[in-house]
Amino acid sequence: MNNPEKRIQELTDIITRLNYEYYTLDNPSVSDNEYDRLMQELIKLEDMYPNFAKDNSPTKKVGGKVNESFKKITHEIPLLSLSNVFTESDIITFDSRIRKENINNPKYVCELKIDGLSVSLRYKHGELFYAATRGNGIIGEDITDNVKTIKTIPLKLNQDIDIEVRGEIYISKRTLSRINEERRRDGLEPFKNARNLAAGSIRQLDSKIAAERHLDAFIYHLPNPMDYGIKTHFEALEFMKKLGFVINSNNKLVEGIDGILEYIQEKTKIRETLPYDIDGVVIKLNNILDQMKLGSTVKYPKWATAYKFPPEEVVTKLKDIIFTVGRTGQVTPNAILEPVDVMGSTISKTTLHNEDYVKEKDIRVGDYVVIIKAGDVIPRVESVKKERRIKELPEFKMCENCPICNTPLIKKDSNYYCPNLKCDARHIEGLIHFSSREAMGILGLGERIVEDLYNLGFVKKITDFYHLEKYKKELMMLEGYGEKSIDNLLNEIEKSKENSLERLLFSLGIRHVGLKTATILARKYLTLDNIMEASIDELSDIPDIGCEISKSVYDYFNEEKNRELIEELRNLGVNFNYLGKSIDNPLIKDKNFVITGTLSIKRDELKDKIITNGGKVIESVSKKTDFVVLGENPGSKYDKALKLNIKILNEQEILDLLKDS
Repeated sequence: MNNPEKRIQELTDIITRLNYEYYTLDNPSVSDNEYDRLMQELIKLEDMYPNFAKDNSPTKKVGGKVNESFKKITHEIPLLSLSNVFTESDIITFDSRIRKENINNPKYVCELKIDGLSVSLRYKHGELFYAATRGNGIIGEDITDNVKTIKTIPLKLNQDIDIEVRGEIYISKRTLSRINEERRRDGLEPFKNARNLAAGSIRQLDSKIAAERHLDAFIYHLPNPMDYGIKTHFEALEFMKKLGFVINSNNKLVEGIDGILEYIQEKTKIRETLPYDIDGVVIKLNNILDQMKLGSTVKYPKWATAYKFPPEEVVTKLKDIIFTVGRTGQVTPNAILEPVDVMGSTISKTTLHNEDYVKEKDIRVGDYVVIIKAGDVIPRVESVKKERRIKELPEFKMCENCPICNTPLIKKDSNYYCPNLKCDARHIEGLIHFSSREAMGILGLGERIVEDLYNLGFVKKITDFYHLEKYKKELMMLEGYGEKSIDNLLNEIEKSKENSLERLLFSLGIRHVGLKTATILARKYLTLDNIMEASIDELSDIPDIGCEISKSVYDYFNEEKNRELIEELRNLGVNFNYLGKSIDNPLIKDKNFVITGTLSIKRDELKDKIITNGGKVIESVSKKTDFVVLGENPGSKYDKALKLNIKILNEQEILDLLKDS
């Protein structure tokens, strides 16, 4: 080589430009292979001629020297945190506070809140001088050597300029997954989240370790924009991008509350599809003079705030474990929790399913537990924070006797049952189920009233509901039971006789027969008598009716006491026929539907319509899902549907589809 010094400088300039094209402009002009070839050539030349290597060489982004300790750096302008808001109401309050300062029609810049580590970057004559963590806002740690390994942070800018910028260092989901897979293979504990991994990586004393972690960064703030003649935050973002910094492409200039809320809704939907973790949206007043007018508190700027996404999981304390008896006699452990908000609902109690579930997760009274909403609906104890178990707690022990009648329990598979057919709890739960909304739908028969009727001796079995008329005088003498409310209740009970067959079938409490299965059977057989005469083999041949369900249905209707109960219902005038239309809508038949979000129509009503048209309503989104029906405030099911490219229907579209049938 004629002039290695010249070639090193040439390669340094070329690769620096290619990095800018790739990471900043997202528009590479060369293939990955060509980029790698140029990088390898530069590495080889620098090894051969180390005295010609440049301080701002891109090769320094893939390794570094060992640093014995981090020195401290004082921020010339304090690096403040952001205040947090959590609801639409909080955002409105933030906007109102700004408008009270005579700032009319404010414009805001909305940005994704990257879940990473804040960094301050200082450049002199366009070259990186130092990098520092936030620290306490006044003094941070010098992490310059580690930051030099981050490809998305330029060592040399496109202008010869003195400047400080601030941003967020993060690790992508893909990188986290790769590193954790390697750690599992090596028998090491995987990192819990990308934010912790990023923070730990950037504070490594050996910058080679930081380089191996493949950190990334977005720049989002210019502390002194007026010094560069910049009048708005959005202009500052564009200015920093031209200098060579990576600016998040999701940043958006919006007007007022409507613009902010629309941005939040839009980004919430795509959150799971992003290649990095976000935990909210940052809202910044755009006009710099207005920012200066508002100023800051000791901790926060008054002109910016961070909207935090509702938590998908929360931690709370397990106060107690109690046992309840269901209508089939199954005894279930239930968690009594310190009340906690999970995705908009206050949760204070949830099922623990069975003994195996509790023991497998080693759940103990006094533990701090992680609560999630399974399928965005059902709260569940997901795990235990064992590191917060400051003292030894008694292990869980399943009760041996029925908590209601004290009969010794028997175990079937993973569950325990009270074998006492006369157990009060079994009867009460069965009565509550019969009258519930999805079953016979008797309005006014809440759980407390059903318990009162049972304890008073007025209702001991389901047919007794239809004889309540003879206890009208006695009921009127009780507190809370007026003549009008009793008349309304009796009318609702009489009205329930007209329900379609599937509602009656579900209300009987046959094991494994939910409303979906009941509807399939009702559509197939049309009358209760036909179902009662069906054989196990015949039932098993029906799609979605397996051996376990068919045996349960067959056994129920071949038990003498149940046949006697059916005859009583017949004599009372309860409808035994399927009243729905057996429609084979080709657009819906055999298609799988998932419903998510809040609808104006009752969800159960929509389910019935879909099933009546030959469709299936399932709980979770997968590749087997054909349609996702979307209501307001959808959960993660919507995000997953987008990711899997599943067809989305709004409420009107599904109703139109049903109407066409």
